[in-house]
Amino acid sequence: MSDPAAAALLRARVSDAACVLFGLVTVVAFGAAMDRGGASARLLALNVGAGLAACALLVWRRRHPAGVLIAMGPLVAVSLLCTGAALVAWFTVAAHRRWPVVAGAGALYLAMLPLHIWRQPWGRLDPAALLPGLVVTVGVAGWGMVLRHRRHRVQTLVERAERAEAEQRDRVRQARRLERARIAREMHDVLAHRMSLLSLHAGALEFRPDAPPEEIGRAAGVIRQSAFQALADLQEIIGLLRADETAESAESPGDRPPVEPARPQPAPADLPALVEECRRAGMPVRLANRLPETAAMPATTGRDIYRIVQEGLTNARRHAPGAEVMVTVGGDEAQGIRVEVISGPGITPAPVPVPPGSGMGLLGLDERVRLAGGRLTHAPTADRGFRLEAWLPWHR
Repeated sequence: MSDPAAAALLRARVSDAACVLFGLVTVVAFGAAMDRGGASARLLALNVGAGLAACALLVWRRRHPAGVLIAMGPLVAVSLLCTGAALVAWFTVAAHRRWPVVAGAGALYLAMLPLHIWRQPWGRLDPAALLPGLVVTVGVAGWGMVLRHRRHRVQTLVERAERAEAEQRDRVRQARRLERARIAREMHDVLAHRMSLLSLHAGALEFRPDAPPEEIGRAAGVIRQSAFQALADLQEIIGLLRADETAESAESPGDRPPVEPARPQPAPADLPALVEECRRAGMPVRLANRLPETAAMPATTGRDIYRIVQEGLTNARRHAPGAEVMVTVGGDEAQGIRVEVISGPGITPAPVPVPPGSGMGLLGLDERVRLAGGRLTHAPTADRGFRLEAWLPWHR
C-alpha cells in the first residue's frame, strides 16, 4: 500500500476510535447523572445498554451514515445516553450526504426527542433544557455541511488542476507533432538539394566516361562532399527525432534527456554560399540580393527565403540541366519580400532519369509559404523555361 493511502487509512481509524470514545464518555457522564438522580438499577441498565448499542452502531457510520442515524432514532427515544453517538452519526450524515437526506434523517431523529421527554419515569425533564441540545444539534449539522462543501470544493479544484495538466500534456504532444512535421519538411529541402547534386555529378560521370581526369576528379570531389553533408544532415535529423521521442516518453520533465541546441538556421546571408556551391557543380547561376542590410529580419522569414531559393535551384538542376538561372530576392518591411527563381530551357540532356519523389518539392514549398502567410506561383515561361515566384510577409 502506498504511503498516502496508508496515512489516509490510519487517519480514518483514529477518527473512528475517537468517535466511539466520545460516545462512551457521553454514556458514562449521563449514566453517572442518572445514578445521582436516583434512577433505579433496572432503568439505569436499560439506558446504559441503549447507549452502548448506539456506540456499536458507529462502526458502520462511514458505509451507511443515514441508516445508522435512523437506527439510532428508537435508541434516542429510549435513552438520553445515546446523545454522543447520535451527534456523531448526525455529523457524519451532514458531512457525506446531500441536504435532502440530511433534512429527512434529522427530522426523524429530532422527532424522537419529545417521545423521550414523555416517557421519562424518573422525573420530569424540563423541555426548556432541550434548547441547548437543539442548538448543538443544528450546529453540528451545519459544521458537517460546511466540511462537505469544502471537501467538494477541494475535489473540484483538484479535478480542474488534473484536467489542466492533461490539456497541457496534449498541447505539448501537439507541439511535438508539429515540430516533427517541420523537421520532415526541412529534411526534404536539405536532402533533396544534396541528392540532386549527387545525381547530377554521378550522371555526368556515367554519361561522359571519357572526360578529362581533372573534370572527373572535380566531380568526384563534389560527390564526396555532398554525400558527407547529406549524411551529416540525416544524422542530425534522426538525432532530433529520437531525442524528442525519448522526451515524450519520460514520466516527468526532470526525467527528460537534455536536447542539444540546433545548429544555426540558414538565412539570406547564406545565399551567396548556396549559389557558389551550385556554380562549382557546373550550374550557371546569378544572384541579385536586394534586401536591405540594416533591417532586422525574423529568423523564420530568413529561413523560408533560403529554402525557397534552394528548392528553385534544385528543380532547375533536375528538370533543366545546363540552363542559366536567375535568382532575385528583394523587398522591405513595409511591402514584404519577393523571391524569384527563373530558369531558361535546358540546353543539355539529363544525364540520369529524374529521381523518385520529383514534383513533391513544390507541394511542400507551397505549404511552407502558405503557413508563413505568403503566396507562391510557378509556371512555364514563353521560352520554355520555368518561373518560381513567392511573396512573404516580413513579420508573421
